[in-house]
Amino acid sequence: MVLNHAAGLVKRGHTVDCWFLEDVPESATGRKRFEALRFARGVSRRIRQEPRKYDVVNIHAPWGCAYGAWRRRSGAKSGPPYVLTMQGSEERYVEAMRAEHCKGRAWNFNWKNRLWHRAYHQRMYDRSIKTADYGAVANREAWICAELKYKREPGLFWYVPNGVEERFFIAREFSEKAACELLFVGTWLDRKGVYYLADAFSLVAKQIPNARLTVAGSSVPADDVKKTFAAEVRERVRVIPFVKREEIAAVYAEHDVFVFPSLVEGMPLTLLEAMATGMPVVTTNTCGMADVVEDGVNGLLVPAADAEKLARGIERLCASIDLRKRLGLAGQETMRRYTWERIAEKMEAVFVLAMGSK
Repeated sequence: MVLNHAAGLVKRGHTVDCWFLEDVPESATGRKRFEALRFARGVSRRIRQEPRKYDVVNIHAPWGCAYGAWRRRSGAKSGPPYVLTMQGSEERYVEAMRAEHCKGRAWNFNWKNRLWHRAYHQRMYDRSIKTADYGAVANREAWICAELKYKREPGLFWYVPNGVEERFFIAREFSEKAACELLFVGTWLDRKGVYYLADAFSLVAKQIPNARLTVAGSSVPADDVKKTFAAEVRERVRVIPFVKREEIAAVYAEHDVFVFPSLVEGMPLTLLEAMATGMPVVTTNTCGMADVVEDGVNGLLVPAADAEKLARGIERLCASIDLRKRLGLAGQETMRRYTWERIAEKMEAVFVLAMGSK
């Protein structure tokens, strides 16, 4: 996402430097759990060393907290204006995972982790949002939350979704054969709704004997993924722990239906990519997914954390070539409004506003 933003801005005539963890060496020293704070301080220190080098700095939450606080103390003319970029709402994450913990379906959200999140991560987000001059937020829910919770004036924070690369716009053949090749792309995390994906697939497998599911980009071993599924369907689950970036479009092309049951997201790139390839999608009616998918128009939306509704959505798509084709082509057309070229134009507009506030 960062590199695509940068490439789009360069095409528009700007000079862009990108900093990552390895570009701020002091952030990698010391205890791992404080790495985010060290990175935030390192970024702030590096900007302050050459305060006139940049016209504007764009720092992703929560790492803008240190620079934003310094600029508020030192005055607006002490350094370049700070534009926050935020993918989603931490408040949404906390609520979703608290509910999952009560069901025994959250891996790392017991009371100690919730307390640490509140005392450390959430405070960094709070300071990042409060001290930003302007902001670009990747889904509408988080955008509205930032304005209301932190009492930021309208016109300072803007909805700027993620985008999709041109190479994903491929021609898709909608075969008359029964659709049975399902695809999930994403890290194997509890917040991605993986338990509901496993439960839904068991239900689908009973109705569609040839149904198969591919889990791509899990970032964990195949055996760990398959343990989530019922024993009787594990042989019908294929796991690709890592997919090279240049190969992912071919993975979308090989499958019939994209299934994305995430409980909480910002603006998931995998959903945008799948839609750009013409895949019919079924996803949850929450966060950034509901910003781009209109139920029955360019995809199917189902309630989050509901395996039965997810299964029924998958079965609808598998059963009807007309529905798959209609929703798939409509989704691809929707994604024409989400190219990185268009997103760069939106980001540029926020930067121009920030620079005008100096």
